[in-house]
Amino acid sequence: MAFRTLLLNLVVAAALCGIPAIAIAQPSADELLDRLSQPDLRNWDVVENEVYEAWSRSGSPSADYLLRRGREALAAEDFEAAYDHLTALTDHAPDFAEGWNARATLLFQMGAYGQSIADIQRVLALEPRHFAALTGLGIMLEEMGDMETALEAFRAAHAIHPHRPDIEEAIGRIEQELEGRTL
Repeated sequence: MAFRTLLLNLVVAAALCGIPAIAIAQPSADELLDRLSQPDLRNWDVVENEVYEAWSRSGSPSADYLLRRGREALAAEDFEAAYDHLTALTDHAPDFAEGWNARATLLFQMGAYGQSIADIQRVLALEPRHFAALTGLGIMLEEMGDMETALEAFRAAHAIHPHRPDIEEAIGRIEQELEGRTL
């Protein structure tokens, strides 16, 4: 009985300190990205979601809260609130790549490509294998007519994540257009 009481007291003390009672080992984003790059991966969509989840964990409850609120506002197309939340996040946690990526996504949807590209540069400085940021960069560059650089961005994303059909389609589309220009 004394052991159960001691264990209960430890669990309660851990909870009061913010330590989870049972820590579940989760693979790191790097481990997941290594797995995602395997060409014969069958459940790539599951691994991709795990990568997004890993990228979304900042280690700070307040940063995670701001990311969640920013994403909710973005989904509701409340761009002003999304901008406020995501800018507060990048101010609060400037080394959290996903905060910059979420704001880059917002700026892209607002049509502010220059600002979005600047945020993507921050994402890639913090997380060079952020295939979603590279894909977003490719989309904007393609829309801006910079096909060669867009192709480089899509190829870089594909090297990290060789399973996404939309990235493969973008590479094929741009290669075909560039080939047509050289004829």
